[in-house]
Amino acid sequence: MRNKMRFIVSLILISTLLTACGTAALAQNDQVQEAPPRTLTVNGRGNAYLDPDIAYIYIGVYTEDKDAAEAVAKNTTQSKKVANALKSFDIDPKDIQTTNFSIYPTQQYDPNGQVIGILYVVDNTVFVTLRDIDKIGKVLNAVIEAGANSINNIQFDASDRSKALSEARKQAVSDARTQASELAQAAGVSLGPIQTISSYGSYPTPMFEGKGGGAAVMAAEVPISPGQLQVTVDVNIVYE
Repeated sequence: MRNKMRFIVSLILISTLLTACGTAALAQNDQVQEAPPRTLTVNGRGNAYLDPDIAYIYIGVYTEDKDAAEAVAKNTTQSKKVANALKSFDIDPKDIQTTNFSIYPTQQYDPNGQVIGILYVVDNTVFVTLRDIDKIGKVLNAVIEAGANSINNIQFDASDRSKALSEARKQAVSDARTQASELAQAAGVSLGPIQTISSYGSYPTPMFEGKGGGAAVMAAEVPISPGQLQVTVDVNIVYE
């Protein structure tokens, strides 16, 4: 009977040891599997160029007078002429948006710094989307002649950027792949599959800033050069 009990106890001990060993082995395997893979991270960049076909322009009328009502009246008269000038180019009304209309007083000082009076300033500015940039010089001439005396921040854009963005993305990925291959070769390792990839782009545009007005400006059509637009895409790729 005692031998039988000893045999049963031995079996229990052996079973317990085997279970413990198996658990330890599984834990060790889990630790090995959970170890993060070695990775190589690179950044690539691609550029593409395209011709603009849209222009955005801020066109304003600035007036001032000692009487607030008179300053508004002057501004209203000039602004209506500017609006009619824009309409003459068949610009869609939805492409003309008022962005600022303000009236504010400004103090006038003599050479000794003493206040000698107050002028009321009126500023009326519209944001114009011009979808035929070949007319931009003529449009600027027309609105200046009509009374616009504040023209700012001319920006150019393209209605379809898809092809340029696609080209820039491909260049960015190719650039990253080349860098990764060179680094891996120099380090004596082999590239594995891509673990993560992310991309982002910027869209810088040419810009023109200035004021327009007077006979000197009207002597000839305003020279504006749209140039080319550059699309830039950056990618971040992590290889195993």
